[in-house]
Amino acid sequence: MHAFDVLGDPVRRRILELLAEGERPAGEIGAIVQEEFGISQPGVSQHLRVLRESGFATVRAEGTRRLYAVDPTPLREVDTWLDHFRRFWNQRLDALGTELARGRRERRPRDDASP
Repeated sequence: MHAFDVLGDPVRRRILELLAEGERPAGEIGAIVQEEFGISQPGVSQHLRVLRESGFATVRAEGTRRLYAVDPTPLREVDTWLDHFRRFWNQRLDALGTELARGRRERRPRDDASP
């Protein structure tokens, strides 16, 4: 499965957001996602499987619990691909920074202004 197919699903993106905060047990992920998206536990399990099989998440056993974590490797690959397009938004962000600085200069009280 292509990285953008994996990331295109809002449930999988949410799971990755949760995992970005740190390792979590499958039950905790399931409870959050079930509440937020109204999907079943088997549905959550399927999304976790897709994340594992596509390399976005790792799982390790700790007793009877399964702990999931982000694997950053595919995210780095997405970041590398996005490098081709950063110039489109970096120029706009630079222009925004210039305008913000200009606005701050214009709002400063003048030293020579009388009260």
